[in-house]
Amino acid sequence: MIQKTLDKLRPHFSEGGKFSALRSVFDGFETFLVVPSATSKSGVSIHDAIDSKRIMSFVVIALMPALLFGMYNIGYQNYAAAGATASCWTMFLYGLVVMLPKIVVSYGVGLGIEFVVAQWKKEEIQEGYLVTGMLIPMIVPVDTPLWMLALAVAFSVVFAKEVFGGTGMNIFNPALVARAFLFFAYPTSMSGDKVWLAKDTWFGLGNAIPDTKTLATPLGEAAAGLAPSGDIWQYCTGLMPGSIGETSVIAIAIGAVILLCTGIASWKTMCSVFVGGALTAWLFNIGGLDNAVANIPWYEHLALGGFCFGAVFMATDPVTSARTEGGKYIYGFLIGGLAITIRVLNPGYPEGMMLAILFMNMFAPLIDYCFVQRNISKRLKRAQDK
Repeated sequence: MIQKTLDKLRPHFSEGGKFSALRSVFDGFETFLVVPSATSKSGVSIHDAIDSKRIMSFVVIALMPALLFGMYNIGYQNYAAAGATASCWTMFLYGLVVMLPKIVVSYGVGLGIEFVVAQWKKEEIQEGYLVTGMLIPMIVPVDTPLWMLALAVAFSVVFAKEVFGGTGMNIFNPALVARAFLFFAYPTSMSGDKVWLAKDTWFGLGNAIPDTKTLATPLGEAAAGLAPSGDIWQYCTGLMPGSIGETSVIAIAIGAVILLCTGIASWKTMCSVFVGGALTAWLFNIGGLDNAVANIPWYEHLALGGFCFGAVFMATDPVTSARTEGGKYIYGFLIGGLAITIRVLNPGYPEGMMLAILFMNMFAPLIDYCFVQRNISKRLKRAQDK
């Protein structure tokens, strides 16, 4: 039924039709709803059973556990701050009301820009923003204003994607570029204790939460020289202040299983991030530094902040990460080690994961180049020996 409907509408959007100016928009919706039947006309092509839109859809599905828990945690933290009690369903609805406008703004602004660019270039609408549009609202503080989020999305799509040629050509992870833009342009709205509260008036909590009420993240407490509150179980479940999708290790682990079982993400990159982070944190543990962050146990480091979320959903980005099989080990290991190093040595920025991934995005091509040249040299040597 869907295919027949699309077949009837296609002539109106084809060249010469009355809606031909919106051809790329029609193509975008058609390829999202059904698998394209177009085939290559010349050259040699390797075809897979899944296209890029389906890959992006799997990533969005993998993000759902962290997103749904993040919505519940928004309500949980705000009701706890107000000293009120409510059912789990009410807390989830509270988070849904807070989170839904952010998702709408993210997709509205991002896809709007991509639609305009596709129309201007007379190309198909690229599907990469299906994932980026969901990631950006999940990695920002819950109290981020919508206008600020819109600015970050626009900056990310234009300067992190389109200027490089669009999806598949970008050097940096667009979602992390959006977060970096917010962090450096509006630092007071991205750090501090109050950014983890969302005073939504729909549920009567707007005036119930005192203006002086603060919620520090465990990493923020450690950066201030205090012992982090909570324990490893709390860190794993995610019932603590933090960015919307980054707090629950259990929810993120479910997403990781989905990505690994479907073959979307590389286990080599993902595991290497954890190995690099664990080893670096352990070295700082035994180093005897008079630093609260350095003394956080290595296993707690992996569960705090955006480490797990970054390792699963950001470091494994197939466009901006290393693509050679050996390079994936080096790339992931350096991300994990660099993230912990930034946390320990830079008390002004206790998170670390965002800068680590963006920094290694720059070096991913170099890592791949070194491994490719190494393989070429080996093959030449084998050929000469024969």
